[in-house]
Amino acid sequence: MKLKKVFTSIGAGVAASVLSFSVLAADTIKVGVLHSLSGTMAISETTLKDTVLMMVEEQNKKGGLLGKKLEAVVVDPASNWPLFAEKTRELITKKDVDVIFGCWTSVSRKSVLPVIEELNGLLFYPVQYEGEESSKNVFYTGAAPNQQAIPAVDYLADELEVKRWVLAGTDYVYPRTTNKILESYLKSKGVAEEDIMISYTPFGHSDWQGIVSSIKKFGGQGKKTAVVSTINGDANVPFYKELGNQGVTAEDIPVVAFSVGEEELSGFDTSPLLGHLAAWNYFQSAESDANDAFIAKWKKYIKNEKRVTNDPMEATYIGFKAWIKAVKKAKTTDVDKVRNAMYGIRVKNLTGGVAEVLPNHHFTKPVLIGEIQDDGQFEIVWETESEVAGDAWTDHLPESAKIIADWKDKSVNCGNYNTETKKCSGQNY
Repeated sequence: MKLKKVFTSIGAGVAASVLSFSVLAADTIKVGVLHSLSGTMAISETTLKDTVLMMVEEQNKKGGLLGKKLEAVVVDPASNWPLFAEKTRELITKKDVDVIFGCWTSVSRKSVLPVIEELNGLLFYPVQYEGEESSKNVFYTGAAPNQQAIPAVDYLADELEVKRWVLAGTDYVYPRTTNKILESYLKSKGVAEEDIMISYTPFGHSDWQGIVSSIKKFGGQGKKTAVVSTINGDANVPFYKELGNQGVTAEDIPVVAFSVGEEELSGFDTSPLLGHLAAWNYFQSAESDANDAFIAKWKKYIKNEKRVTNDPMEATYIGFKAWIKAVKKAKTTDVDKVRNAMYGIRVKNLTGGVAEVLPNHHFTKPVLIGEIQDDGQFEIVWETESEVAGDAWTDHLPESAKIIADWKDKSVNCGNYNTETKKCSGQNY
């Protein structure tokens, strides 16, 4: 009897410990942070990790969410694309996160996609991308091509009278798909094939002498030439340096970049870049009360007055704010209920407007063209009159023009709906 009582007591103690641990584990809402803190993309992604941590801290100071504190769970996929998938599985199955904010490159997102769909997780993706996708389990808070690439090309053609085009990118899915769209768009506008030069280089590429020489030669044919750059990560530093080395100025051959922002320019000699351009949906130089407050919070949080803000940070910001609103609306962090609550949510962006969550899992965003200044900031030289709705499937590729995404309309309810066949084709993204 005594032995039985001892084991009964031990069993009760273990059960109580397990119960206590379960209650403790459920006592926080876990926010996964999936950004490269090492490798070639760390130059861009580390800041986004810090942005999420700042947002979590700020929300906790407001009392948390649903009566619980938020807990950030940070992992480092180390610019290793297969590792992004492994870390996603770890975050959902072992760390029990309720949401993930992460990825930069499209190849990392594509690696994550099958895992997050299999496990019914929720990813907020904060960087401009090539479009041609709308997953049930992803909200795209960065720009689709019609919110960055297409308006940038229009600006170069209309305002700078560019006639020849160099499409230069890092060799992976985002630049290749974006350039495919841009090539089709340019040809539809009457640009001849011989007036389009396309070039790809690997991640971390450092020897730009030959490529810049080719760009210089291509631009020396008597027609105004521009470079549309989808070069990613730390390869941008030697690229711009080589432009300067070979005397290629913004006046001669302007570069408009889609992946160079304030963070990439910080601490960098900007003299070779003066006058070159970038197309984003946010610049630190944007004038609004919301932006002033955000910059002040960032500098205070990071404890460094010299640190800058950039577009992917703002995309992280609006995504986080929208998720908070959706969780409150749904009264739960359950992925399916939060997803349904997201549609139509509106949050203030940092440029003075409003971002609205669309049924295709994209956001409305303004489009800005900025010119690089000697202090590493951008002077906004052009912007859209209002926010532009993100288009998951481009109108500028025949196979995509007939596809729509709509996760709210029950008669569609997929991310790849063919308006001709009236069916969802292939995978539902």
